Amino acid sequence: MARSNNQINVPQAKEAMNRFKMECANEVGVNLKEGYNGDLSSKEAGSVGGQMVKKMIESYENSMK
Repeated sequence: MARSNNQINVPQAKEAMNRFKMECANEVGVNLKEGYNGDLSSKEAGSVGGQMVKKMIESYENSMK
């Protein structure tokens, strides 16, 4: 069985990452709740992750200006 590699590299950032995830879920219209979200479809979960990546790339590009 495969082990999960979903670890936060900076433990102090955990709360900020959770807020960021909730913000992105809200932006794409996914009803994300605290704790377990196993009832989400792959499409919904992927849209949240995709939005997070999109915003991180946008932030990085803006910092290069």
